[in-house]
Amino acid sequence: MGLPLLEDLPDPQGKRVLLRADFNVPLRDGRIEDDRRIRASLPTIKWLQERGARITACSHLGRPKGKPDPKYSMAPVRERLAELAPGVELMENLRYDPGEEANDPAFVDRLVEGQDLYVDDAFGAAHRAHASIVGPPERLPSAAGRLLAQEVDVLGGLLDKPRKPFVAVLGGAKVSDKLGVIDSLLRRADRLVIGGGMCFTFLAAQGHSVGDSLLEADHVEACARVLQQAGDRIVLPTDIVALAPSDDVRTFGADLPDGWKGLDIGPGSAAAFSDELMAAGTVLWNGPMGMFEDTRFAAGTRALAHAAADTRAFTVVGGGDSAAAVELFGMADQIDWVSTGGGATLELVEHGDLPGLEALRKASNAPAA
Repeated sequence: MGLPLLEDLPDPQGKRVLLRADFNVPLRDGRIEDDRRIRASLPTIKWLQERGARITACSHLGRPKGKPDPKYSMAPVRERLAELAPGVELMENLRYDPGEEANDPAFVDRLVEGQDLYVDDAFGAAHRAHASIVGPPERLPSAAGRLLAQEVDVLGGLLDKPRKPFVAVLGGAKVSDKLGVIDSLLRRADRLVIGGGMCFTFLAAQGHSVGDSLLEADHVEACARVLQQAGDRIVLPTDIVALAPSDDVRTFGADLPDGWKGLDIGPGSAAAFSDELMAAGTVLWNGPMGMFEDTRFAAGTRALAHAAADTRAFTVVGGGDSAAAVELFGMADQIDWVSTGGGATLELVEHGDLPGLEALRKASNAPAA
């Protein structure tokens, strides 16, 4: 995508480098539950330190809504970063200042003050036109860090020339968030497998009763049009694990009684979906198949995690809850690429570009188009 890489920077020896990382790690009681995003920044940090750079890192953490909130303090991240990469300074949470999300030029000026170079390694935030993402490349020689560059390379290759058949798996809650992605994937993928809460609007479009399940009634017609256009290329669940108001759990076919809420795909669907992955040449998976945090509704997502690990296809798990799931089920190291994105992965699939990438390409040291 013509991004400036670390090698395109002026000599970093003795220079101060502002590193935009994605340290938006999960916290519980002030402790880091998973430091994967911090560890993902280490190749870039090592490259810069070996060449004599002095690094100041910055990141957001959670949603403090433009004001300091102790719950979102960077202190636990700073402590872990000091263990993994001694000598790297870390600013306080960028989103403590409303100028970050507003892309305020004055906030950008404060960020880059005293800095000589800028490196963006925060793929998970590259879809946000925030001050720390799009501002510094206008003011400093800039580059994509190792992680950002690799994310773009993997996802770009997956979309441009996937090994066939290309099977995309979408889950998660709302179909309204993913209609654009679905349209984009149907232009590229051979099969589109749909589970999670979003499947119920598609099932309703087929005429099934969905009980008390998540349903976006105002998108039923749009789903019906997608199904008509895609034909048998879209694969939907044929059985559902559901919860009753009495807390009873049962498996039904594709139709649910009133009052029952579908919270996972059933065993037949899990087997059929897994077969799709096993027959694939390339797999992109974004979104869990059910409420996997509850063990009663984890079987569908677990089955897909095993299939993604076992298939001979090139597998990409698109960040967010999907990445958390393969980590939880111990499959992350058997997946070819676990993206640090989530929203960024989907937006790159849908639009083919992101604000953070566009900003880097406009940097003064970017390679000619």
